[in-house]
Amino acid sequence: MSSMDLFSQQWASYRAVVEHDLMGHRAVAATTAATLELWFAARPEGARAPRMVDLGCGDLALLAPLLHRLPLGSYTGLDLTAEVLPLAQQDLGEVSYPCRWVEGDLLGWANDSASDDEEPVDILHSAFAIHHLSDQEKQTLLQSLRTRIAPGGLFIWVDVFREPGESRDAYVQRYLHRIASSWPQLSAHEQEHVSHHLATYDNPADRGTIEAKAIAAGWQWRWAWNSTHQAEAMAVLTPA
Repeated sequence: MSSMDLFSQQWASYRAVVEHDLMGHRAVAATTAATLELWFAARPEGARAPRMVDLGCGDLALLAPLLHRLPLGSYTGLDLTAEVLPLAQQDLGEVSYPCRWVEGDLLGWANDSASDDEEPVDILHSAFAIHHLSDQEKQTLLQSLRTRIAPGGLFIWVDVFREPGESRDAYVQRYLHRIASSWPQLSAHEQEHVSHHLATYDNPADRGTIEAKAIAAGWQWRWAWNSTHQAEAMAVLTPA
């Protein structure tokens, strides 16, 4: 099987999860829109149009309508999977501000010293990507992003998180049971793809621990949305 065929199969499974709203993507999109609209409304009159960087942009299927409404100065979509970037560009279409599409990992971007001469980022966004990092990498990411954010900036972090004190193994088993018992909308192959990815790559942060690390790195933290499954959530971080 070619790498493109493998990507197509895995992406089809991901799209099925989104389309059937099995992880709360619709609520996430609505909360993201409300959060950003409030942030824009509070901006000082005459402030420059903000720069936005999307870490793990995916195909933008849910975020694209919002991006059409936002008066951004620029948008950068970064993703580790090169094949998804043309899909994101296609879903977004024409907007009034410049866009840049970058193949790369989010920690690498955060730590890129060559970008130090760039203007600070006003809006950071990441949805269901940071949980692939190790605990130490998450801490490093929070520290690095704090140096990249503009004063008054906003970091929207959508992801899966473990309950305080819950082990990774307990989380994985809990989530695998959820997929097997309550995701009948997915085919057996799609359930297998999602379950394998989860068990192999997912390392969600402990809610209490990551909030404490974020505060120590100079962020203020607010939980803006939580799913009913004690997994998916949105945190809104602002520079302290």
